[in-house]
Amino acid sequence: MGHGHHHHHLPDADTSGGGRHDARYKEARKVTLIGSVVDLLLSVAKIVAGYIGNSQALIADGIHSLSDLATDGVVLFAMKHGSREADEKHPYGHARIETLATIILGVALVGIAIGIAWDAVLRLRHPELLMHPGWLALVVASISIVSKEAIYHYTMHVANKWNSSLLRANAWHSRSDAISSVIVVIGVVGSMSGLLYLDAVAAIGVALMVAWIGAKLAWHSAEELIDIAMEPKQVEQIRRSIQSVDGVQALHMLRTRRMGDSGLADVHILVNSRISVSEGHRISDMVRTQIMQDVQAVTDVMVHIDPEDDEQTAPSTGLPLRSEVLAQLQQHWVNIEAAQYIEETVLHYLDGKIHVEVSLPLSHMSDMEAAQAAAYELRQQATGQPEMNHIAEIVVRFQ
Repeated sequence: MGHGHHHHHLPDADTSGGGRHDARYKEARKVTLIGSVVDLLLSVAKIVAGYIGNSQALIADGIHSLSDLATDGVVLFAMKHGSREADEKHPYGHARIETLATIILGVALVGIAIGIAWDAVLRLRHPELLMHPGWLALVVASISIVSKEAIYHYTMHVANKWNSSLLRANAWHSRSDAISSVIVVIGVVGSMSGLLYLDAVAAIGVALMVAWIGAKLAWHSAEELIDIAMEPKQVEQIRRSIQSVDGVQALHMLRTRRMGDSGLADVHILVNSRISVSEGHRISDMVRTQIMQDVQAVTDVMVHIDPEDDEQTAPSTGLPLRSEVLAQLQQHWVNIEAAQYIEETVLHYLDGKIHVEVSLPLSHMSDMEAAQAAAYELRQQATGQPEMNHIAEIVVRFQ
């Protein structure tokens, strides 16, 4: 919309790009592989101890840990491919592979929760199916709480360091396992005290919590896929950064969106209508630099330079372009001798009209009086004519 100068940059491919992505992937892979080993050991221990120790809640918790192992694989795949650099087919990079993987992870959690809850409800409806857990189940569940909470803190530390929603999702997957193990402990202790149904109730509690986390993760990432804006605080910081740049008179149509751990922004900025294209370009360069310096999450900025406020309407839409305007002027100036000496013609499209500036060398004029007469004739012949009503004024400058 409107008119002006578009200034678009793809993410840099230097150390802040490729090097950063490599470091990010390596650290993510390390924390995920450590988590995978813990998940494998815990899932086997819980399922075996659940069967031996007669705890349905612990078996459900073991399946949850097994799901952690599967999602670790999804995380490793997504982090590897999502960290690839931009290419011709994916000019904004591959970060949304992580977003898509987070949705898959969230949906998988919800599916697992439904299965756990369904089995527990069946056991509650048929008391003869209820299990009688013992000390073994209690010990394994307690070990799970400690180890999974440790993995949660380690993964979340890396997630925050690299601003990865996918790693945060995996961290919460680990914590959900730790919390579900707490519920298992409550259920096992209850069952050991004679309240046999508490183990099945605990399994339903685990399911509800897992479903809530899964739905939350999937929804958050789905919002990203439909281009939800960045956080309000970040948007306000971007606005302040733009306003701090010398030459920016106002801004509008500031739009942002998230892409994995990155943020993209585009904005229209209003500058003095009489500055040169190169100065407008310089201002847009500075706006981009300032935003990316102040808001680390932003990796790509597109700046549109406006010589007038076009937020509501674009008054200059439909006006003829340069070649047509010059052809019309030459047609009206064909009998004016001074017209052949014009060295430069500058057009300003403002308020729905064209403002013309022409430069004439004084060396071709006999005196100042002749120069003023030539300027008057150029103005008279090209303004006031019905077919030239799109021209607001003609300014003649002598050099």
